[in-house]
Amino acid sequence: MALIEDLKWRYATKKMNGKSVPQEKADYILEAARLAPTSSGLQPFKIFVISNKELLEKIKPIAMGQSQITDCSHLLVFAAWDDYTLERITNVLSEVYKERQLPEAQAQQHIDQLWGMYEPLGQEWQQHDAAKQAYLSFGVAIAAAEQKVDATPMGGFDPAKLDELLELNKLGLRSVVLLPLGYREVENDWLVNLKKVRAAKEDLVTEIA
Repeated sequence: MALIEDLKWRYATKKMNGKSVPQEKADYILEAARLAPTSSGLQPFKIFVISNKELLEKIKPIAMGQSQITDCSHLLVFAAWDDYTLERITNVLSEVYKERQLPEAQAQQHIDQLWGMYEPLGQEWQQHDAAKQAYLSFGVAIAAAEQKVDATPMGGFDPAKLDELLELNKLGLRSVVLLPLGYREVENDWLVNLKKVRAAKEDLVTEIA
């Protein structure tokens, strides 16, 4: 039941106090994100961890002036591949099959099958799918709650401007979501003591036996 209690504890922190998150806690959260499931294990994204205050000041206006950007300890930027390519798929799956000591022919069969599915779907579909995979990792990063570290999911930012600032385009990446890590400033956060509201189970879950 610990996970349920952690999820009850967490909320979308609106005001952070600037306190640093110990590196071992940040590393734990990043390891949880790394171990998250993704389709075919491709992990078609990168996670950028930003703690440089000058850079965070530049990101703040790109993120609608939200104070968590500069008051956080670490800002995680989840950036997805801008497309799937045969080379990218080959690089990942070849390494997977090598690590598992499986035949190269089996790896090539998997690569051909996957590329045969993805290539005809086009870049727009590929970008959306890669972003969805990044969100899987992002969701698991809520392990921050287990560490009693606050984390605020943020989609409110200008991806094009952030991509330009961080030069993500040169890496074939597109920013999709932000996750500031830090600690709540209880005295100045209007949301901290408000009741957590979620849909009732009977409204959210339908059981089909």
